[in-house]
Amino acid sequence: MTQLGLLRQRRFSALFTTQFLGAFNDNVYKNALIIFITFEAAQDAAARAMLVTVSAGVFILPFVLFSAWAGQIADKLEKSSLIRTIKLAEIVIMLLAAIAFALGSITVLIALLFLMGTQSAFFGPLKYGILPQLLDETELVAGNGLIQMATFVAILVGMILGGKLAAVPASGPLIAGGAVIALALLGWLSSLGVPRARAAEPALRVDRGPWPSMFSGMAYARETPGVFAAILGVSWFWFLGATFLQLLPAYGRDTLNGNPDVIIMLLTCFTVGVGLGALMCARLSGEKINLRLVPVGAIGMTVFALGPLLFLSAPQDTGGALQGIAEVLAYPGNRAAIASFIGLAVFGGVFIVPLYTYVQANSALSRRSRVIAANNIINSLLMVASALLTLGALGVGMSVPQIFAAVAVLNLVYTLTVIGALLRFESRSARAESPSRM
Repeated sequence: MTQLGLLRQRRFSALFTTQFLGAFNDNVYKNALIIFITFEAAQDAAARAMLVTVSAGVFILPFVLFSAWAGQIADKLEKSSLIRTIKLAEIVIMLLAAIAFALGSITVLIALLFLMGTQSAFFGPLKYGILPQLLDETELVAGNGLIQMATFVAILVGMILGGKLAAVPASGPLIAGGAVIALALLGWLSSLGVPRARAAEPALRVDRGPWPSMFSGMAYARETPGVFAAILGVSWFWFLGATFLQLLPAYGRDTLNGNPDVIIMLLTCFTVGVGLGALMCARLSGEKINLRLVPVGAIGMTVFALGPLLFLSAPQDTGGALQGIAEVLAYPGNRAAIASFIGLAVFGGVFIVPLYTYVQANSALSRRSRVIAANNIINSLLMVASALLTLGALGVGMSVPQIFAAVAVLNLVYTLTVIGALLRFESRSARAESPSRM
């Protein structure tokens, strides 16, 4: 079935819409909060930087703390009902957030950001765990490509809309509060169409706290070496993506001398590129999981990640003025560097879809959500590592293009090592399953 045909199927379209609106609302809220902090809640530059950094950590923390626990619950209970319950919780959180925006309470808004991250952490194992129950095996690659595309588009549009709404003079926080309530309501309504998906392991005993489940989830992920290798590949993609996304604003401002429109353009190029790569991967794979595309994606990411350093024009003397998109694109080197961001993102999409699909298809049904939860934990830890390593690199005087180049080399070494192990494991498995020759 084509991707367009899959979107027309209610069994998939309801989940697709629900997860898109959830990711969209996450980013509208996060970026509205960041703009509110930057322009309204803190006057001191150091305080602004600290609050923004704390906000980023507060949102990621629940994925580390609760993902494994969420995976247990997702395996024990019927998934569509659980999705609707989580969407109802999102409505309550966003109602409280609208009140906090109206009162200007930054402490409450950050606390609610933690709760928003928590409900997203519980939704993660559900959305990937339910896909193999809603789709045929031949539809999994296409479904994952669409989910990845929608997620990155939701991140981009949410970031832009959240910032724009919160920046509206005088009434910005109130408008942002109304928007997140509306998106939460729409997400719950779309969740009503998600088909029932039977509980994978109804007799499972859920741990009383998140910590025991974290260790058991990791153990399940390691039971199948190929699955764990794929998880390591997925997590590396998020490390790489986090590194580029957090440095793109600095690259646009300080290297390209660009204004905020240029930064939005760079973020758009990167995000849309990943979405296009995800859709292209589904087309190239057909109806099968094609792990041979993963090394192609890894090599492509490395080649294009070198672009911002190799194609960079000499710094232009703008007299301190920031340039718009047309002025930045007037320089051939800048055009080549920006094109390299698009190429990097496209190959990133080609890289990630087969890995996500492989994890889903090769995890036991009774433990699938817990394995995906383990993947989410490792993703989060590597995103934190990305932030720490980036701070360290900047601290020793590396430029942003130099960091991009260093990450490109690390990408090739890391991914080819991990994916090489995955391909060898798959080759041995295929030989073991093939009938003996007479």
